[in-house]
Amino acid sequence: MRYLIRRLAFYLVAAWASVTLAFVIPRLMPGDPEATMFARFHGKLDPEAMAALRRTFGFSDAPLAQQYVCYLGHVVRGDLGVSVSYFPARVGDVIATGMVWTLFLAGLAVALSYALGTLLGIAAAWRRGGWLDAVGPPLFVLLGAFPFFWLAMLLLFLFGFTLGWSPVRHAYDSGVTPALSAQFLWSVATHAVLPAATIVVATVGGWMLDMRNTMMTVLGEDYVTLAHAKGLSPRRVMFRYAARNALLPSITSFGMALGFVLSGSLLTEIVFSYPGQGYLLIQAVRSLDYPLIQGLFLTITLAVLGANFLVDILYVWLDPRARTRSAS
Repeated sequence: MRYLIRRLAFYLVAAWASVTLAFVIPRLMPGDPEATMFARFHGKLDPEAMAALRRTFGFSDAPLAQQYVCYLGHVVRGDLGVSVSYFPARVGDVIATGMVWTLFLAGLAVALSYALGTLLGIAAAWRRGGWLDAVGPPLFVLLGAFPFFWLAMLLLFLFGFTLGWSPVRHAYDSGVTPALSAQFLWSVATHAVLPAATIVVATVGGWMLDMRNTMMTVLGEDYVTLAHAKGLSPRRVMFRYAARNALLPSITSFGMALGFVLSGSLLTEIVFSYPGQGYLLIQAVRSLDYPLIQGLFLTITLAVLGANFLVDILYVWLDPRARTRSAS
């Protein structure tokens, strides 16, 4: 329990730091959001209307420290303001719409990548020196060395534009009405294939290599040798004794890797014009939409911190030694 309390205190400090960065970073960007708002209305705003818009979007001439305190108060209340580029929609509503698509895409891709990489790593370590052990790790690590956006553009050009096997943009066909129907679900699935495949191809090699190396270490432990000596089936020894203990380090790194996967999914969404957090972020940066930039940055960082904390809880649950250490 003490271990989880210490980790929670760490994540609270990290959350405060992320809130502070979300406030500071947009204000360091070049450009003037007021000029952007003025240009959107073709210069036809009178001074009173401009002042009202400034108050609506949270822009102020007050000292930076006073703006920061006001910003913290709004964040605590869950008020992220009004979006400039999607006016009059509130930032929370805009982010919620994009978050659905990002969670679907990134969640699907991370689950597939982790499961596939873990199973491949177990198989490669169990049959050490076989063809999978010789070909799999270097091949997948080579693919993972390429940037997300490069793989996304390659898959888009090959399977989207050249072969025409997959849609090239958005999350579903423009002529399909969003509803719980077979037509809509099929359209969503076909549009998610290439973006999800980009993330899976770029990350599966890391999971496979980590699991293979850890599995090979575990296979040399005495309890695995004892399990073989007791005459247990190879399948039971591989999964019940070796793979279960080898999973612990990969579960710990899962939360850390989630941040990199999430950032890669943002770049993938931009390439495929997928209406998730990445697409919203590029639109917000182009429009100098401070409230939306702050909200997106805050949402992404808090999601990664929350995922890491859940991984810590899962690790304590899976490893009895962690519970013993936290109780002492």
